[in-house]
Amino acid sequence: MDQRGRPPEVDWPARPDLSLALNRMGTFDWDLDRGRMHLDATALEVLGLRPEEFDGTPAGLRRRVLPGDEARLDARVEQALKDGRSHYGAYFRTLREHAEPGWTHVQGHIVRDPHGHPYRIIGILRDAAQDPGEPGAGGERDEGRRRMTGVVERTTAILAHARTVNDVTDVLKDPEALGHLGAVSVMLGIVDGGRIHLVAEGQLGAYVPEIEYTRIDAELPMSEAVRSLQPVFLASREEFQRRYPQLWPYIEPLSVRSGVYLPLIAQGRPVGALGLLYTRDGDFDGEERNLLVALGSGIAQGLQRAMLFEQEHDLAEGLQRAMLPRVIPEVPGARIAVRYRAARIGRDIGGDWYDVVPLGEGRVGVTIGDVEGHDTDAAAVMGQLRIVLRAYVLEGHTPGTAMARASAFLRDLATERFATCTYAEVDLNTGMLHLVRAGHLDPVVRRGDGSCHRIQVAGGLPLGLPPREHQGSGSGYPVTTLELHPGDTLLLCTDGLVERPGGDPETGMREFMEAAANGPADVEELADVLCDLVGDAGGGDDMALLLLRRRGTPAPRGGGPLRHRLVPGDADGPAVARHLIRAAVAAWGAWDRADEIELAADELMTNALVHTDGGGQVAARLTAEGRIRIEVEDSSSALPRRREAGDWAVSGRGLMLVDRLADAWGVEPRGAGKCVWCEFAVPGPGPGPGPTGG
Repeated sequence: MDQRGRPPEVDWPARPDLSLALNRMGTFDWDLDRGRMHLDATALEVLGLRPEEFDGTPAGLRRRVLPGDEARLDARVEQALKDGRSHYGAYFRTLREHAEPGWTHVQGHIVRDPHGHPYRIIGILRDAAQDPGEPGAGGERDEGRRRMTGVVERTTAILAHARTVNDVTDVLKDPEALGHLGAVSVMLGIVDGGRIHLVAEGQLGAYVPEIEYTRIDAELPMSEAVRSLQPVFLASREEFQRRYPQLWPYIEPLSVRSGVYLPLIAQGRPVGALGLLYTRDGDFDGEERNLLVALGSGIAQGLQRAMLFEQEHDLAEGLQRAMLPRVIPEVPGARIAVRYRAARIGRDIGGDWYDVVPLGEGRVGVTIGDVEGHDTDAAAVMGQLRIVLRAYVLEGHTPGTAMARASAFLRDLATERFATCTYAEVDLNTGMLHLVRAGHLDPVVRRGDGSCHRIQVAGGLPLGLPPREHQGSGSGYPVTTLELHPGDTLLLCTDGLVERPGGDPETGMREFMEAAANGPADVEELADVLCDLVGDAGGGDDMALLLLRRRGTPAPRGGGPLRHRLVPGDADGPAVARHLIRAAVAAWGAWDRADEIELAADELMTNALVHTDGGGQVAARLTAEGRIRIEVEDSSSALPRRREAGDWAVSGRGLMLVDRLADAWGVEPRGAGKCVWCEFAVPGPGPGPGPTGG
């Protein structure tokens, strides 16, 4: 005894473990990596567990924690770990032997390694039965009301951002949202004509199959709530059995003891109904009813917005798809795959497009583009731009000229919009690929060996912008030429495929190229793989993709095309062209006809240089039919005609000579100019001396 007569119950100062124990506070240590948990003696006492009942794992606590609170507690811990927090706290109810559920408070400190990985939680378990204003000792109902008020506020705020019905159902099934209401089951039904369609059910595993579709006039609580526009409150199991005998067989085996069914009313009409089932007994007081009605109102507004967003998006997406080609034509010599995916942003859609234009004689044009903006006007402009670019190409305009005219057309629309675009024209006989780019992404070529290359295409301004002042007489859209070998694949896409939320577009492009290089050989399968890079959400933008693979086997040496520019005033140009043509003809096995082919080509080149102002271009290639074709393009729209020249005339015999030398010849309009061509049958490889150059 001390001098005051008090026994020395504790040392001074008290040890920390004794201080905690006297205040019914126990400690725990949770090894996250190994899944082991240590509880001291006081913590076991707080939870009502005997030492032999606890197996040293978190699962060993479940026999003492109410199911609804267990899920909520797990979600709280998972969220703290995910958010990188160092602490968390929560109240939960525990089942004690031969006693009513009691309230316990947990507070944990999360320990992380230098890399931020959580590996341990050290904390305190406290008996909260006597907390003032907290659960227990008359504070349970106050705490419940506070939780319900917070749930209503949080749920309404979250639903304000819901874009789809799935977003709404995800919120309703989230334990962090409605789980705090204490409901063991959550059901959402949507009014569909004279029926209610159950679109979401469950939260903690309770299943009440009110049938997926029920009639509004059925004797079921959800139907009654929709029919009467009034909430249905059920305070006991007896009331379930008495009022809804059709539903009772499904309720009877469950631990459900009460429930509420709320009509979801938006703009004066029911759009659905919400059902909540509880394990608690007793009626809902006035404040609880008001909170639940407020919850139903918030869910109704979010559900109606989501339904309108989906309807408007479907309408806008239908408009956009109507602007795209309905059928991709079969192109001999090529395999083509296209993909389009709309961003799920309500009625907002983009102006992404693709097109495939067969040009005849083994040539095909492909386009990918994107009109600025995300609305129906962007889709309408896209449709007009796609059609007009197709028209210019089919008229025979060169790629650069077609792009320049499309840009002028967009400016004339006075929409104040611009568009990016890439147009590629490929001759599948020769593999010659002509690319022109208007502010768009560079294309990618996957070679037959699987390697991928980003093609640096000389680009012009986006379509619709005024041309540069120093542009001069050119179109402003230079053409890049390369050869697409058999087995090579041209990949064109819009930026929705390579953009990543908060990321660098170059990162997305690297991922795109890696996926293309490692993807399957089939173009349809490869297109699916590339689309999967961004999933359904992507970067919030529309996405269009076009793949073109050249079929066939590699051509023999010398089988590739020949092109040479003819410049006025260049005296050596025709001579160089004649030399290259003779060498190519020899390589193609037509040495016996080399003289007449060279002479015919010389006549066509002379006509272009003499009778036009801008020079031209001469091309020679071996066609799929095994003929040698000579083409000379110039900028004059005047068509030549064959005429008989007098004995003493110094000109006029060019086309007559071509007609007699060639097996066929003709003229094709090419935009503002024309192409004069002639063809020669190849007799097969001969014993001639072979190529002399080039």
